[in-house]
Amino acid sequence: MDTTHPIPRECLEWRRFRALYLKGRGWYQRDIAEALDVSEVSVSRWLTEAVARGPESLRARLSAGASPRLSPEQKQLIPELLWHGPESYGFRGRVWTRARVAKVIEWEFGVRYHKGHVGRLLEGLGWTPQQPIKRAIQRDEDAIRRWREGAWPELRRRAIRERRALVFEDESGFYLLPGVVKTYAPEGLTPVLREKQTRDHLSVMGGMTPEGRVYTLIRPESLNGLHCVEFLLHLLRVAGERLLVVWDGSPIHRRAAVLDFVSSTRGRVELEALPGYAPDLNPWDEGGWHHLKNVEMRNLVCRDLDELHQELDLAVGRLRQKAHLVQSFFAQAGLAT
Repeated sequence: MDTTHPIPRECLEWRRFRALYLKGRGWYQRDIAEALDVSEVSVSRWLTEAVARGPESLRARLSAGASPRLSPEQKQLIPELLWHGPESYGFRGRVWTRARVAKVIEWEFGVRYHKGHVGRLLEGLGWTPQQPIKRAIQRDEDAIRRWREGAWPELRRRAIRERRALVFEDESGFYLLPGVVKTYAPEGLTPVLREKQTRDHLSVMGGMTPEGRVYTLIRPESLNGLHCVEFLLHLLRVAGERLLVVWDGSPIHRRAAVLDFVSSTRGRVELEALPGYAPDLNPWDEGGWHHLKNVEMRNLVCRDLDELHQELDLAVGRLRQKAHLVQSFFAQAGLAT
């Protein structure tokens, strides 16, 4: 008998009733087994069942399956237990793996699960694998909250009151090494990006406004205080004659040349420093730079810095056409516009 594919329950039920019918017609069990392509043992068992419990006992029944090892109430307790963090259970580092969760379930409920089943269990509870966001341990969360809830609204009001262009500034590097993200390809044929192994890069200084405007300064060398002055002069020409610039405490922002220039503007340029160790307050950090590198320029391989510069200009140009997207970077940073 071919058992390559499972036989539907209805067919099995028909066989059992057919065996009972043929027995009533005077067939021998051996002949019934041959006619139905089953073993004599199966025919004997069916007939014995029909005699003992009646013909209805031969009908197909849905299997109830194994009883769940955790009750619904226990399953709902799992997220609450995990919220306390891995370190509360003696694990090193704030990372939950399926193996660790399996251990917690065993310790708390005395039930052992394979880590593969733990993944399905967590998915059913709305927990998914995610990459943690890095945060410096030196962060002052209260100061960051006060800046977001107090200083930021006041900066918006001040910019309007003093008719200043409010600009968030940040720096980043763009390398010849491509920003690699996933792409579809035929199964078993992984795409290959043939990159040039070098640390050559472009240094970029970016400005972003709550209205969705984007400004950049791109140089093939490391940035310094003079580049900051150059960028502020550029902003005075294209963003507005009066500026309120928000940036972090980078050393190049504190150079004497920068402070002397700001003083020489006699109030046309005002600076506001972000709290320390709070890059997530800047819409560039997890918004603008991420979008340029991993969306606009994803999987892009350039032969040299000139080609990289050209592609970066095109990517910035596309971003400038999406003011609503730039504004979403502010919302992502918790800065309501």
